[in-house]
Amino acid sequence: MRAIIQRVTSASVTVDNVVISQISRGLMVLVGIGADDTTSDASALINKISANSHSIHDVEKAWKASVRDIDGEILCVSQFTLLANTTKGNKPDFHRAMSSEASQEMYAAFLNRLRQMYKADKVQDGRFGAMMNVTLTNEGPVTFTLDSRKFEYTKREADATKKTGN
Repeated sequence: MRAIIQRVTSASVTVDNVVISQISRGLMVLVGIGADDTTSDASALINKISANSHSIHDVEKAWKASVRDIDGEILCVSQFTLLANTTKGNKPDFHRAMSSEASQEMYAAFLNRLRQMYKADKVQDGRFGAMMNVTLTNEGPVTFTLDSRKFEYTKREADATKKTGN
């Protein structure tokens, strides 16, 4: 499972010209679910996002504050394109992403668990499978990539690069 975490002063999701969710200061989280991801992958990311992700820079605390420390909000958006393989040709390959139905179930479980681990009213989300317009103001800017399994998603890409010399 892969997540792109962005520290924001505000973020929102619009579907069909209607704002369906919005947050103020906190984290914008784009979530990509891999074909072989499990609940332990989800748990690993949830722990990093809710408690251990010291992505908030405070003048007095440097990089020691988490979203929990500042009572911030979290806006999650499911984004299968995070698992795209772009090593061959010009067309992205999405075979590493979980199928839509299974991914929707895992994403719902991810959100439920995140709401249990943090604060339900502080966790917002987009609309799974919808064409969304995501707007955010990135603070810093600060952006991190989190993977539930260290280097596993990039290993094949790195190996392919070594073989071709590109």
